[in-house]
Amino acid sequence: MRGSKRLVSVFRSLSESRQQALLDYAEFLAGKEGAETASKPPAEPLSIPRPEKENVVKAIQRLMQTYPMLERNQIFHEASGQMTRHLVHGVPAIEAIDELERIFVRQYQQHLDALKQDLQTQELQKQDPQPS
Repeated sequence: MRGSKRLVSVFRSLSESRQQALLDYAEFLAGKEGAETASKPPAEPLSIPRPEKENVVKAIQRLMQTYPMLERNQIFHEASGQMTRHLVHGVPAIEAIDELERIFVRQYQQHLDALKQDLQTQELQKQDPQPS
């Protein structure tokens, strides 16, 4: 309560442009707070069906939505490789999309394996703590 009274007092003492800057900053902080407390991405892939007719870009977007738990940077290189195969080398879209599907499934499996490894490491550390 004291903090809010002080904040109002400081706010009122500022010029209009500085008041706006303070509001902008407060909204920025509130947004960061919300992002930090937002729910984690789902552990399982979302069920987003593959449309009958889909281009490679739309397939990448769909797969990114299907697998929100995956790091985009890890997939980007392989996904862009499929885009290049399709656009430059003339690989049919359906083949590039099939390969994209396999890439995402493989990346998801690697994600699960890494989580499992992390859990095993944490369990080992609990059982045998190392002195600092």
